[in-house]
Amino acid sequence: MFRYPVLAALCVVASSASTGELKARQGGTVDLGNFHGVVYYTEADDGYRVVTTMAAGEESLPVRFVATLTEGQAMVISVPGKLAGAGQALEISRAKGKLVVAEVESTQ
Repeated sequence: MFRYPVLAALCVVASSASTGELKARQGGTVDLGNFHGVVYYTEADDGYRVVTTMAAGEESLPVRFVATLTEGQAMVISVPGKLAGAGQALEISRAKGKLVVAEVESTQ
């Protein structure tokens, strides 16, 4: 069982899609290698407040990334791969009033 009930609850209410368009206050799941979690956003006066919470298993402390994206902005969350191997990354972008989560090629 999750040691952090809030993260567990968010995983339960999140949609099953790991990439794609999100709607305000409706989360989606994300997976980057050993890290799994959820992403959601709320609308604020200065942009979309995007919150991504991830953990590397039940025993690890979760990590939270928070950013406010305005139209045309994007953020990338990445994890390194094994030595000389490619890592994994996902991009969270805002365009045309939509928030989209997509896997992207890692730049290592």
